[in-house]
Amino acid sequence: MTTRQPRWVYGAGEDPDPRYTLANERTFLAWVRTALAMLAGGVALHALAVPSTDWVRALLVVLLIGVGGLVCVFALVRWARIERAMRRREPLPSFGLGVVMTVALVLVSALLVIVLL
Repeated sequence: MTTRQPRWVYGAGEDPDPRYTLANERTFLAWVRTALAMLAGGVALHALAVPSTDWVRALLVVLLIGVGGLVCVFALVRWARIERAMRRREPLPSFGLGVVMTVALVLVSALLVIVLL
């Protein structure tokens, strides 16, 4: 029995090669950095009052901060699912987080282009 947390991840199977576990952790941290950049972008738009249309700025800020928070949560879930799959020697789960990021950034970009032109 392991004392590492979360138990639903570390209690399954056996330890994989440490290189894979560390690569999974690095990927998780990269997603957290991406989420942090989205949060900072939302704060910057609000602080700089860009774009000047209040409702558009509010929508963009909420979208960026909301998606940044979701990406952080999804990154943790993705890390745990991959770690558990590696421990159980199962196929790795699908990659849905990239779709979420792509859709969110396309929406934000489209809104900024429409407003700034």
